[in-house]
Amino acid sequence: MKTVHFLNNSEQIENIVKGFSLTRSLFVSSLLTGEPHTGKKSLIKQLFPSAFWVDASEKEVLEIALKEHSEIVIYNFHTILNCDHLKFENKKIIAISDKVNNRARAEKKFAFIYTMPNLEKRDDLPSLISSIQKIVEEELMVTEPVELDSSQLDLSQNFRSLKASISRQVVVKNCSKEDIQNILFDYFMKHLEGNNVYREHLPLFESALIEAGLQKHKSQLKLSKVLGLNRNTLRKKIEENNID
Repeated sequence: MKTVHFLNNSEQIENIVKGFSLTRSLFVSSLLTGEPHTGKKSLIKQLFPSAFWVDASEKEVLEIALKEHSEIVIYNFHTILNCDHLKFENKKIIAISDKVNNRARAEKKFAFIYTMPNLEKRDDLPSLISSIQKIVEEELMVTEPVELDSSQLDLSQNFRSLKASISRQVVVKNCSKEDIQNILFDYFMKHLEGNNVYREHLPLFESALIEAGLQKHKSQLKLSKVLGLNRNTLRKKIEENNID
């Protein structure tokens, strides 16, 4: 994923940046924790571009890094259950962790502990959504921006799920008739097996058509006229497709 400018208008992230900036020239150990995909790695890369990076799960590589480098970023730090044996003296250590296994032990090991907020708690979420949408539209070479449906945005996995849900909306809302036909063609090539498949796949068209029509026209009577169907026929199809 292309880097998002994590500061935006976030006071929460600004405070984390200020904390790291105040100790930039000191040999101290700091821990940045938070849920997966909240941008911890991207933020640290912006703040410490020259640091040596090492995966905490690679124990031998980590031990060598602690001997040979003075500024080290240790990611996946939550994979280390006991960090007492690690030697952080006279080094700048920035550890990145998805969780804190033992708070008391972590507070003894690290001079500073910062918590990256998940997206639901960020005070700049609207501007983040706008930034990610622009990135998605650039990647997909979309010339006309779309209006996102906020109810369809997924924050369950923070940046990962948010970008995926934005990408889906941008793709769907920019599909042409030919695009939809090609998608259906590929789908049917994979699933057109068995008997009576016409009836089995008919809801694929009818459900979407009727649900969109009801949402757009707000009336079964008006929709029946738009579709050229008898009201009773439309009501029957609504029941058959389990449309509320």
